[in-house]
Amino acid sequence: MAERGTRSGSALVGLPFRWVGPAVILALVAAYGIFWYLARPASEPVLGHVGQLFGGESVLLYSIALVLVSTLPHVEPVFGGIDHAAIWHRRVAITATVLLLPHIEMASNPEATSLGKTLAVVAICGLTALVVWAILPRWRTMLPAPVRQLVVATLQTRPARLLARLLGGYERWRGFHRLTGLFLAAGFLHGLLDASAFEAVPALRWSYVAIGGTGLAFYAYRELLARRFLPHHDYQVAAVRPVAPDLLEVALRPLGRPLAFKPGQFAMVYLETADGWQRHPFSISGPAPEGGISITVKALGDHTTRLPDVVQPGMPAVVGGPYGRFDRHRGTAHQVWIAGGVGITPFLSWLRSLDGELQEDVHLFVTSAGQSPFADEITAIARNHPRLAVHLVDTGRDGRLTPEAVIAAVDTEPRHLSVFMGGPDAMLRQFRKGFRAAGVRRANIHREYFQWR
Repeated sequence: MAERGTRSGSALVGLPFRWVGPAVILALVAAYGIFWYLARPASEPVLGHVGQLFGGESVLLYSIALVLVSTLPHVEPVFGGIDHAAIWHRRVAITATVLLLPHIEMASNPEATSLGKTLAVVAICGLTALVVWAILPRWRTMLPAPVRQLVVATLQTRPARLLARLLGGYERWRGFHRLTGLFLAAGFLHGLLDASAFEAVPALRWSYVAIGGTGLAFYAYRELLARRFLPHHDYQVAAVRPVAPDLLEVALRPLGRPLAFKPGQFAMVYLETADGWQRHPFSISGPAPEGGISITVKALGDHTTRLPDVVQPGMPAVVGGPYGRFDRHRGTAHQVWIAGGVGITPFLSWLRSLDGELQEDVHLFVTSAGQSPFADEITAIARNHPRLAVHLVDTGRDGRLTPEAVIAAVDTEPRHLSVFMGGPDAMLRQFRKGFRAAGVRRANIHREYFQWR
């Protein structure tokens, strides 16, 4: 799940292809804002009209958010991977919710209907709850360091622990997230009923209808029709192999047509466990016997914490996909691969799928607390590929890996390097910043987003 590298095309002048989608989003938002503002009726107060503009932009952004998670095949390549589309889905949804604040404050209509007011409350409460719930797992990366200790202490209190149990994990959040379109529909209808500008300027109304209708149509497609068109493959759990106290590999054997994937991609895996069906995106760690696939699972929370106890050989599985654009072939002739923790999964897929000689000069850095459970396998593969240099970093013994240490070990001009990274988000953001400062081109820095949901 990566950003495209220097070999990918460009659909807009001067833009790497992965930025085409975001550029289109920004263009739509700007164009809609300009159109709305220029179409202001002479009788409409400026502040009130701007407040309604914020509401219209919020509907536009939420409609875009629904398009981005529609899983249509055309969405993924425009953003350089479905994981990047999911990241932008979250960004535009957060922005749309923020725009509701000035909309509430500025857009007052004395002739607003009681139904419209009720729908507005439903939409605002529901959409705000969705956004807050989505960012809760990432609070450490969003708060300044001095505030974190206070938050940690608050989380230890009885009310906070009770709230955490009520919210549950990924599956409960996902179920609530599926209501996004219904909350948007409430806000959309509120606008149709109460926006005073629509009476004077029908073009504003019909553009609003087209935008909101598009988002709701994509929502209906995802909820009602997508499963009928997306490819799914029947599998069976062939083996469950613990490789570390908090890490295991699950081998899946196809029961019909196997999944055709490229090394580095991920799949949406539905597993029938002792606790019922569980769904989660997993990177494919490589091929398995009989045309199967392997996934590597780390206890990161949600149901993955208990997966080793509830998944047994013989249990059925359904695999959807594949997804992602994490592809080493899009890099330059000199590459750096950085794997931190479970972020090693796509690199295992690359290594296990090597066919013939490695065509690039590659330095692989594997960083872990203690020896990597895959160290022996990686070292054995490297012996057959002289252009692959492996650096095993035990953080307890060697200290933390830094971008400066990587550049020094590689001894290649940074602007000629392509960097591929997988691991914890905080680590990858630090490395991205360090590599940019060292002279690595932005378009040559690729990462896997495995912490999106």
